[in-house]
Amino acid sequence: MTVCYISGICVTVKTPRFFALGLFLASFCLVACNNPEVKNHRKGIDYIRAIPGKNDTIPVAISQKGEVLIAYSDCYTCHKEDKKSMGPAFKDIAKRYPVQRVYIDMLAQKIISGGSGIWGHAIMSAHPKVSNEDAKIMVNYILSLKEEL
Repeated sequence: MTVCYISGICVTVKTPRFFALGLFLASFCLVACNNPEVKNHRKGIDYIRAIPGKNDTIPVAISQKGEVLIAYSDCYTCHKEDKKSMGPAFKDIAKRYPVQRVYIDMLAQKIISGGSGIWGHAIMSAHPKVSNEDAKIMVNYILSLKEEL
């Protein structure tokens, strides 16, 4: 019977053959764990998933009013203009959705009623005190951040 210490663990081996096998497996594990060549290559997920479509124009006055409404709301608690925070960046929202009435209406409803699942696990809290018209103006500002406009 042989007693040895492998990585701080006491191992009792009854025959030299098992000792050699155990030593080989332990050294293999150490080499594999310290191999700098082995990297975790996860395939990137398209975070934005842009919806194709033609963009309508957004009047500058509407966009400016939307910027003011957002500044006086609690939107910046969870969103930033150009980087992901608790919620998606406004520019990422603008990249995903074309400037079309159907998406403006849908996003305005999302502001009012809240929701989750569209941008991962983050939960959008409801804003029932925001009128439908103000929510649409806010969405127009967000979509005006689209770089192609």
